[in-house]
Amino acid sequence: MVMTHSTSTSPTAPVGQELTWRDGDMPYSTAFDDHFYCQTDGRLECGHVFLAGNGLPERWVRPGTFRIGELGFGTGLNACETWRQWKATRPKDGHLHFVSFELYPMRAEELSRALSRWPQIDAEREALTALWPENPAGTVELDLDDQTRLTVLCGDALTSLTSSPLAFDAWFLDGFAPARNAAMWSPELMAEVCGHTVAGGSFATYAAAGFVRRNLIAAGFAVERRKGFAGKREMLCGVKPGSVAGVGQD
Repeated sequence: MVMTHSTSTSPTAPVGQELTWRDGDMPYSTAFDDHFYCQTDGRLECGHVFLAGNGLPERWVRPGTFRIGELGFGTGLNACETWRQWKATRPKDGHLHFVSFELYPMRAEELSRALSRWPQIDAEREALTALWPENPAGTVELDLDDQTRLTVLCGDALTSLTSSPLAFDAWFLDGFAPARNAAMWSPELMAEVCGHTVAGGSFATYAAAGFVRRNLIAAGFAVERRKGFAGKREMLCGVKPGSVAGVGQD
């Protein structure tokens, strides 16, 4: 049975940021002066940057719990595309826990509008928005299916992650552009990301700014540059030194 519950815990976040809509259904943040996803094709970018950049789905095809952390839930696009690919490849005894940190959670109707661009994730979009609370705040916990849990921590990412007991197998670093949202790429937050990563765990991000790369290296990751998506020259991915980890801690 699919179950959902939402609990409000401190810190709570203001619901919704000021949005405008471009090209019909593409949300644009006026607060950060940036699009929520790649204008070429955000779903394909998710596959290229976040999934392939973390060696997925190959790494999760084994029993146990695989835990993904995400900075920036945004429209829920990465969560939906990851869930779609997870359902197609997951092992019989596998579980996915997708945990995202979001300062300004959208409302269900905004999520649905933003995700409607991709018929490939219609099923995931409809399921997510049906479960999404009317006023998301605090900790939102959604059991998407028997093998998939989504947790969205609404509030300041550094505060939420610092207090989290979880360790992650892979990270999707998907905040707004570093030049427009430096706090999401700060040395302090990158240190917490690495500290909440299992040995051999990984990260991937579309960002390639020099200070982002330096902060990730200083945090303890072995960082490499790879070819970016579409017209973007580079992206970053890396691993926390230690034994290669496919399954995170419960």
